[in-house]
Amino acid sequence: MFKRLRWVAVVGVALALAGCSASESGGESAAMPMTADGKQAAPNQGAPNKGSAESGDSAGRTGSDKAPAPAGQPGITDRKLVRTASLELTAPNVADVISQVRVITQGAAGYTGQESTQEKRASVNVVVPSERLDGVLDQLGKLGKQVRREVTATDVTEQMVDIDSRLATQRASVERIRALLARATSVSEIASVESELTSREAELESLQKRRESLAGSVAMSTISLQVKAETVVAEEESRNGFFGGLANGWDAFLTFGGGLLTVIGAMAPFLLVFGVPAAAVIWWLRKRRRPAEPAMATASELPSAPPLD
Repeated sequence: MFKRLRWVAVVGVALALAGCSASESGGESAAMPMTADGKQAAPNQGAPNKGSAESGDSAGRTGSDKAPAPAGQPGITDRKLVRTASLELTAPNVADVISQVRVITQGAAGYTGQESTQEKRASVNVVVPSERLDGVLDQLGKLGKQVRREVTATDVTEQMVDIDSRLATQRASVERIRALLARATSVSEIASVESELTSREAELESLQKRRESLAGSVAMSTISLQVKAETVVAEEESRNGFFGGLANGWDAFLTFGGGLLTVIGAMAPFLLVFGVPAAAVIWWLRKRRRPAEPAMATASELPSAPPLD
């Protein structure tokens, strides 16, 4: 009897321990999230920790700060810019500076355009690739004393996008007209379609030329360079103030007098050829009229005859 009671007690304790372990495992299972395939996730996968939440927030903020460009609009790096520059220098020898300008331009894979060189002044247009514009400007600025430097940029991105869109549309239109021409049967239809095809091909070629010109302006930049001798700059600076104004006025007077003398000198031959004979004819005509005037005066002084009764 005692053994039976002992076995019953052992079985009861075992059942109680099994029930407690089952309740603990059930609580842990309820606390853990389930994965998509019905398995329990790992304890560290149930909820994101603080570090992951902060990294997610920072990633979200970074994405909002650097938002992509809207669809159909180029980004900042894809903008098409037409850049031009103007540079003014002073140097002791203008001819040497122009020679060095040609060397720098050729070294930058560019070329020189319109040029005007005098003893103390010179101007030249330099055309270089746009990506080398800043470097070429720095090199040219070291050839003399830099007086002025300006760089301008014009955004032509929208024009390029518009031309590209119109080119695609025009090409498709030309292809449709060519397909119609291939299916035309009568002479009148062929003539009409060919006329329309010629018109659309001309417009397509015009758009292509505009596209090439705009692309060339974007690819190459122009620098307007002016060089003056240092003596010219000194003379221009000495013309300031009262005495400078007096000197400028005297120069203007001499210029006016020289112009007046030039006009008189140009008219002198005409005055000698036509003026002297004209003056002689006028003098002779006036001399002939003088004797007739006293005779007319004498006739007017005679008494008139008395009236007859």
